[in-house]
Amino acid sequence: MTDEEHEDGYRGPATLTVDGRDVPVSVVLDARHEPHDGRLHWFGRLSLERDAEPALLGALTAASSRLELSTEGGRCDARIGDRDPWGRFRVTGVGRLPYAVEEPPLDDD
Repeated sequence: MTDEEHEDGYRGPATLTVDGRDVPVSVVLDARHEPHDGRLHWFGRLSLERDAEPALLGALTAASSRLELSTEGGRCDARIGDRDPWGRFRVTGVGRLPYAVEEPPLDDD
């Protein structure tokens, strides 16, 4: 198992696009199917790869900002939440995953 993958999700480098600006980040992500709405919900934490200027920090938490998270395995819309004491941001999304997963076998053998 490489550093970019683990059993239940994704851990590794990613790109957060904030209003058209690409920002390198590190992420730890996971997902689960929510039976109440029948949709796939993904979630995790991200750390900025470099010191972020104040304008970027403001854009991360602005309701009007358009955010996308991408890895080599996928790209999708994202929402940023709280910032923890270690400086990591909560990141969430619904639907398409920002990382690749192996397709499960469809046979019943």
